[in-house]
Amino acid sequence: MNILLSKPHMSGREMAYIEEAFASNWIAPLGPNVNAFEAEVAAYADHPHALATSSGTAALHLALLTLGVGTNDTVFCQSLTFVASVNPIRYVGAIPVFIDSETTTWNMSPDALRKAFVQAATKGKLPKAVIVVHLYGVVAKIGEIRHICREYGVPLIEDAAESLGSTWHGQMTGTIGDIGFYSFNGNKIITTSGGGMLMVPNAETKQLALKLATQAREDAPHYEHEQVGYNYRLSNVSAGIGRGQLEVIEQRVQARRRVFARYERMFRQLGTTYQQEVPYSRANRWLTAMQLDQTELHRDTLMQRLATAGIESRPVWKPMHLQPVYRDAEYVSVDGEDVSRRLFENGICLPSGSDLTLGEQQQVIQTVLDTRTIVTEQSV
Repeated sequence: MNILLSKPHMSGREMAYIEEAFASNWIAPLGPNVNAFEAEVAAYADHPHALATSSGTAALHLALLTLGVGTNDTVFCQSLTFVASVNPIRYVGAIPVFIDSETTTWNMSPDALRKAFVQAATKGKLPKAVIVVHLYGVVAKIGEIRHICREYGVPLIEDAAESLGSTWHGQMTGTIGDIGFYSFNGNKIITTSGGGMLMVPNAETKQLALKLATQAREDAPHYEHEQVGYNYRLSNVSAGIGRGQLEVIEQRVQARRRVFARYERMFRQLGTTYQQEVPYSRANRWLTAMQLDQTELHRDTLMQRLATAGIESRPVWKPMHLQPVYRDAEYVSVDGEDVSRRLFENGICLPSGSDLTLGEQQQVIQTVLDTRTIVTEQSV
């Protein structure tokens, strides 16, 4: 592919931090860059505590562990998401219950969530946690969702893997619920190649998460272990990359929002629709995802044409309740309407990188418009 969906975009400052790590021989999964990166992310998000991890998935696993989620507990989770939002539920032996989306943000439906809570309360078994996802960097209806969770006394985990830089009432996603996390995978808005950050509410939770992330070693002169731990810390070299990336996070957010605005403006004639921002929120628009009017343009046809032109695209995430590995899981929707399925079947993600040039984006736009013209002519 000549035009990629979302590739790493370096600031030019990363090498200074990496060279500093090599010069000081801090190559291990700890060191000054790790400490500084945690402090800098915490400061950017205006949150008291952050813990750097080897991935966003590791951060979610730690979040579940710190909340005491375990065998046969249930966890409510958004269905329309990447599988990494769900797999850690199984890591701890818990049972996922999938919640449908709503059509505004494409994120967890507050109505479906309340329905799931009512059903759970009737059975006498509330979930141990709820995981909401800010899909493609667009903020969920987090105020309503948080209110429902507090009403039932159930912790809310924010999967902000895709939404660093997105805000609600000026507050960063990942810090609005009880605990949250970010991902710094290679295609995210900023990257450490691979890595994550757990945003924890207090020093005690951070200390517990840190212990679990470092093989759960006890405070003893020898290696003493009273519980199972994990190797989940970020390397000092990778953290150096993250520090250089974080310096330009606001530029990256603005660049991706401009990419989204151009697509929205140029495709108005196609009847496409997009994730909408809830009031008082700002989406980082990590990826521009749009719903196609299938009478005008079929997704698979468009993807084939884009691929022929050397342009990468991707379907919207296949919902978890449709995945073979989770075929037996419970799924809660409103009035039997499967919004998540429809969003998947009609949805496509377009190249959205912060270094996407105007010329490259115009090539994407023109290919989409040309495909629609060809399809229209063939149907006449």
